[in-house]
Amino acid sequence: MKVVLLEDLPGKGKAGEIKEVSKGYARNFLLPHGLALVATPMVIKQVESKLEEERLEEDIDRDKLVELAQQIEGKEIRFKARMGAGERLFGSITAADVAEELSQATGSVIDKKKIDIEKSLRKTGSYEVAVKLASDLNPQITVVIEEEKEKGKKTEKKAEAEKEKGKKTEKKAEAEKEKEKKAEKKAETEKETEKETEKD
Repeated sequence: MKVVLLEDLPGKGKAGEIKEVSKGYARNFLLPHGLALVATPMVIKQVESKLEEERLEEDIDRDKLVELAQQIEGKEIRFKARMGAGERLFGSITAADVAEELSQATGSVIDKKKIDIEKSLRKTGSYEVAVKLASDLNPQITVVIEEEKEKGKKTEKKAEAEKEKGKKTEKKAEAEKEKEKKAEKKAETEKETEKETEKD
Protein backbone atom coordinates (compact mmCIF):
# COMPACT_ATOMS: atom_id res chain seq x y z
CA MET A 1 0.00 0.00 0.00
CA LYS A 2 1.39 3.42 -0.97
CA VAL A 3 1.33 6.19 1.62
CA VAL A 4 2.71 9.72 1.88
CA LEU A 5 4.61 10.27 5.14
CA LEU A 6 3.53 13.39 7.02
CA GLU A 7 6.40 13.24 9.52
CA ASP A 8 9.98 11.97 9.58
CA LEU A 9 9.97 8.31 10.69
CA PRO A 10 13.35 6.83 11.69
CA GLY A 11 14.16 3.89 9.47
CA LYS A 12 11.08 4.47 7.29
CA GLY A 13 11.58 7.81 5.57
CA LYS A 14 11.18 11.55 5.69
CA ALA A 15 8.08 13.73 5.59
CA GLY A 16 6.74 14.09 2.04
CA GLU A 17 8.19 10.79 0.82
CA ILE A 18 5.96 8.18 -0.79
CA LYS A 19 6.52 4.76 0.71
CA GLU A 20 5.22 1.28 0.03
CA VAL A 21 4.09 -0.26 3.35
CA SER A 22 1.97 -3.21 4.39
CA LYS A 23 -1.78 -2.60 4.67
CA GLY A 24 -1.78 -3.69 8.32
CA TYR A 25 1.01 -1.24 9.26
CA ALA A 26 -0.75 1.59 7.41
CA ARG A 27 -4.25 0.92 8.81
CA ASN A 28 -3.23 0.03 12.36
CA PHE A 29 -0.41 2.52 12.97
CA LEU A 30 0.41 5.18 10.37
CA LEU A 31 -3.10 6.38 9.44
CA PRO A 32 -4.70 6.41 12.95
CA HIS A 33 -1.69 8.28 14.40
CA GLY A 34 -1.76 10.92 11.63
CA LEU A 35 1.75 9.98 10.47
CA ALA A 36 0.77 9.27 6.87
CA LEU A 37 -2.01 9.54 4.29
CA VAL A 38 -3.02 7.15 1.53
CA ALA A 39 -1.04 8.26 -1.57
CA THR A 40 -3.71 9.56 -3.96
CA PRO A 41 -2.62 12.09 -6.68
CA MET A 42 -4.47 14.88 -4.82
CA VAL A 43 -2.86 14.08 -1.45
CA ILE A 44 0.61 13.90 -3.04
CA LYS A 45 0.11 17.37 -4.58
CA GLN A 46 -1.10 18.88 -1.27
CA VAL A 47 1.78 17.41 0.73
CA GLU A 48 4.35 18.59 -1.84
CA SER A 49 3.05 22.19 -1.82
CA LYS A 50 2.94 22.20 2.00
CA LEU A 51 6.55 20.98 2.17
CA GLU A 52 7.62 23.64 -0.34
CA GLU A 53 5.99 26.36 1.82
CA GLU A 54 7.77 25.04 4.91
CA ARG A 55 11.10 25.02 3.08
CA LEU A 56 10.62 28.65 2.03
CA GLU A 57 9.69 29.66 5.59
CA GLU A 58 12.77 27.85 6.90
CA ASP A 59 14.95 29.77 4.39
CA ILE A 60 13.47 33.11 5.52
CA ASP A 61 13.85 32.17 9.21
CA ARG A 62 17.40 31.04 8.52
CA ASP A 63 18.26 34.40 6.91
CA LYS A 64 16.80 36.21 9.93
CA LEU A 65 18.80 34.02 12.32
CA VAL A 66 22.05 34.62 10.41
CA GLU A 67 21.40 38.38 10.53
CA LEU A 68 20.63 38.19 14.27
CA ALA A 69 23.77 36.13 14.89
CA GLN A 70 25.88 38.82 13.19
CA GLN A 71 24.16 41.49 15.29
CA ILE A 72 24.76 39.59 18.55
CA GLU A 73 28.35 38.45 17.92
CA GLY A 74 30.78 40.21 20.25
CA LYS A 75 28.09 42.24 22.02
CA GLU A 76 28.76 43.26 25.61
CA ILE A 77 25.96 43.11 28.15
CA ARG A 78 26.61 44.92 31.46
CA PHE A 79 25.00 44.35 34.84
CA LYS A 80 25.39 46.30 38.08
CA ALA A 81 24.97 44.07 41.12
CA ARG A 82 25.20 44.52 44.87
CA MET A 83 27.88 42.53 46.63
CA GLY A 84 27.36 40.24 49.58
CA ALA A 85 29.91 38.42 51.70
CA GLY A 86 32.94 36.70 50.18
CA GLU A 87 32.93 38.51 46.82
CA ARG A 88 29.55 36.97 45.95
CA LEU A 89 26.57 38.84 44.58
CA PHE A 90 23.30 39.41 46.38
CA GLY A 91 21.19 37.10 44.22
CA SER A 92 22.58 36.12 40.82
CA ILE A 93 22.50 36.92 37.11
CA THR A 94 20.46 34.24 35.32
CA ALA A 95 19.94 33.23 31.68
CA ALA A 96 16.59 35.06 31.84
CA ASP A 97 18.36 38.31 32.90
CA VAL A 98 20.86 37.98 30.04
CA ALA A 99 18.09 37.17 27.53
CA GLU A 100 16.09 40.23 28.64
CA GLU A 101 19.07 42.60 28.35
CA LEU A 102 20.09 41.11 24.99
CA SER A 103 16.51 41.39 23.68
CA GLN A 104 16.48 45.10 24.60
CA ALA A 105 19.92 45.65 23.03
CA THR A 106 19.02 43.95 19.73
CA GLY A 107 15.31 44.71 19.47
CA SER A 108 14.64 41.00 18.84
CA VAL A 109 13.10 38.59 21.31
CA ILE A 110 15.75 36.18 22.58
CA ASP A 111 14.49 33.12 24.46
CA LYS A 112 16.27 32.45 27.77
CA LYS A 113 16.65 28.80 26.67
CA LYS A 114 19.02 30.02 23.94
CA ILE A 115 21.42 31.52 26.52
CA ASP A 116 24.09 28.93 27.29
CA ILE A 117 24.70 29.42 31.02
CA GLU A 118 25.02 26.23 33.02
CA LYS A 119 24.81 27.95 36.41
CA SER A 120 23.65 31.43 37.39
CA LEU A 121 26.50 33.95 37.59
CA ARG A 122 27.21 34.83 41.21
CA LYS A 123 30.49 36.79 41.06
CA THR A 124 31.65 40.02 39.47
CA GLY A 125 33.78 39.71 36.37
CA SER A 126 33.61 39.12 32.65
CA TYR A 127 32.02 35.95 31.20
CA GLU A 128 31.97 34.61 27.64
CA VAL A 129 28.47 33.28 26.93
CA ALA A 130 27.20 31.52 23.80
CA VAL A 131 23.76 32.22 22.37
CA LYS A 132 22.46 29.05 20.70
CA LEU A 133 20.30 30.35 17.85
CA ALA A 134 20.66 27.18 15.77
CA SER A 135 22.84 24.06 15.77
CA ASP A 136 25.49 25.88 13.72
CA LEU A 137 24.75 29.45 14.86
CA ASN A 138 26.23 30.14 18.29
CA PRO A 139 27.34 33.78 18.50
CA GLN A 140 29.40 34.71 21.57
CA ILE A 141 28.59 37.64 23.85
CA THR A 142 30.44 39.05 26.85
CA VAL A 143 28.52 39.42 30.11
CA VAL A 144 30.18 41.91 32.46
CA ILE A 145 29.05 42.04 36.09
CA GLU A 146 30.18 45.08 38.07
CA GLU A 147 29.78 46.00 41.72
CA GLU A 148 26.99 48.51 42.32
CA LYS A 149 28.46 49.82 45.60
CA GLU A 150 30.76 52.29 43.82
CA LYS A 151 27.75 54.04 42.39
CA GLY A 152 26.43 54.52 45.94
CA LYS A 153 29.76 55.97 47.12
CA LYS A 154 29.83 58.38 44.20
CA THR A 155 26.29 59.47 44.99
CA GLU A 156 27.25 59.97 48.67
CA LYS A 157 30.32 62.01 47.65
CA LYS A 158 28.18 64.07 45.31
CA ALA A 159 25.63 64.67 48.07
CA GLU A 160 28.43 65.72 50.45
CA ALA A 161 29.85 68.08 47.84
CA GLU A 162 26.37 69.56 47.32
CA LYS A 163 26.04 70.02 51.12
CA GLU A 164 29.43 71.74 51.28
CA LYS A 165 28.42 73.96 48.39
CA GLY A 166 25.20 74.78 50.20
CA LYS A 167 27.10 75.69 53.39
CA LYS A 168 29.45 77.95 51.43
CA THR A 169 26.47 79.64 49.77
CA GLU A 170 24.87 80.15 53.21
CA LYS A 171 28.10 81.63 54.61
CA LYS A 172 28.37 83.92 51.59
CA ALA A 173 24.76 85.04 52.09
CA GLU A 174 25.45 85.71 55.79
CA ALA A 175 28.56 87.71 54.91
CA GLU A 176 26.52 89.74 52.42
CA LYS A 177 23.90 90.42 55.12
CA GLU A 178 26.62 91.48 57.56
CA LYS A 179 28.07 93.80 54.92
CA GLU A 180 24.62 95.33 54.33
CA LYS A 181 24.11 95.86 58.08
CA LYS A 182 27.50 97.56 58.37
CA ALA A 183 26.67 99.78 55.38
CA GLU A 184 23.34 100.69 56.98
CA LYS A 185 25.04 101.51 60.32
CA LYS A 186 27.62 103.61 58.49
CA ALA A 187 24.86 105.48 56.66
CA GLU A 188 23.05 106.08 59.97
CA THR A 189 26.26 107.32 61.63
CA GLU A 190 26.86 109.68 58.72
CA LYS A 191 23.28 111.03 59.03
CA GLU A 192 23.81 111.56 62.77
CA THR A 193 27.06 113.42 62.08
CA GLU A 194 25.33 115.60 59.48
CA LYS A 195 22.58 116.49 61.98
CA GLU A 196 25.18 117.37 64.61
CA THR A 197 27.01 119.55 62.09
CA GLU A 198 23.76 121.34 61.14
CA LYS A 199 23.03 122.13 64.84
CA ASP A 200 26.47 123.78 65.25
